Amino acid sequence: MKKLSILLTLGLLLSMLGAGMASAHVSVLPKETTQGASEKFTVRVPSEKDSPTVKVEVKFAVDTVNVSRFEPKPGWKYELAKDASGKITGVTWTTTGDGIGPTEFAEFNFQGKVADTAKAISWKAYQTYKDGSVVEWVGAEGSDKPASVTKVNPKPAGTATDSHGNTTTAAPAAAPAGASTSATPLYLSIAAVILGALSLVVSLTRKK
Repeated sequence: MKKLSILLTLGLLLSMLGAGMASAHVSVLPKETTQGASEKFTVRVPSEKDSPTVKVEVKFAVDTVNVSRFEPKPGWKYELAKDASGKITGVTWTTTGDGIGPTEFAEFNFQGKVADTAKAISWKAYQTYKDGSVVEWVGAEGSDKPASVTKVNPKPAGTATDSHGNTTTAAPAAAPAGASTSATPLYLSIAAVILGALSLVVSLTRKK
């Protein structure tokens, strides 16, 4: 009975440890966005080892997002990767200091425009530690090292996206030519009915 209790306790501790490890992975926020939106994305990087994180690389799928700008981060420098057409396909942040310690996390911000046809954005990330080990966050959802995924929702009906990626409500359709938008005829008709009723009342009163 004592051995069974010990085994159950160890199993519980291992499951808790596994859950903690699974949740502490490189992720990109927000978790949801909208087609055509100009979005600020944040790469959240926690360290999971005694050795500090000294480099973080993220690759972009250019058919789902067009990344354009990066926020400078003190203590880090970044280098961009581009394709033949000049589109940014990835970024690598490298520490110029001590990096991300074992009990720390860091966030890296950048801007991008979500493609009008995108349904999801998959972010492949590579985390390098000072001891030379590299953790590749590129797996499928539910795997030990999943790639972070941002869900992309369709544009709401009746909306449009301007040149800056801002979502606006489409202008209402113009009234057909010759159609009257004035309420004056209605008011005149009501007034005529009221005057007619008053005339009838006065007429009946005089007859009495």
